[in-house]
Amino acid sequence: MYVDSKKHSAATGGRARMSRKAGAAFTAWNGQLRGKNLLILPNRLVMQAWRATHWPASDPDSMLLLGFQEAPGGGQVDLLHLNVPDHDHEGVTKGWNKYYWTPWKKYIAAQKKKKKKR
Repeated sequence: MYVDSKKHSAATGGRARMSRKAGAAFTAWNGQLRGKNLLILPNRLVMQAWRATHWPASDPDSMLLLGFQEAPGGGQVDLLHLNVPDHDHEGVTKGWNKYYWTPWKKYIAAQKKKKKKR
């Protein structure tokens, strides 16, 4: 879902252009987030150089690691987001819950409901 443009956009409500290929650029949230895929291990790991467009050019990219694994009752996503600039640390921390975790849960629940109806 995270590296699929259509599903990422549907799950979050913000337009995304994602890729499943290492070295490929991506954007999310209508272009407000951008970066480059550094490593993709299908269904296991996404590693990205990641930044918000409002960060000054002098701020280095942050590093995002998303790990995916099966867990009882579904799956588990582990997140490690490093090198977020101090001036946006609180915003990014709150943003993960507001713009990703909460919408993802709703999206996944809706997808499960659709499957049960079939």
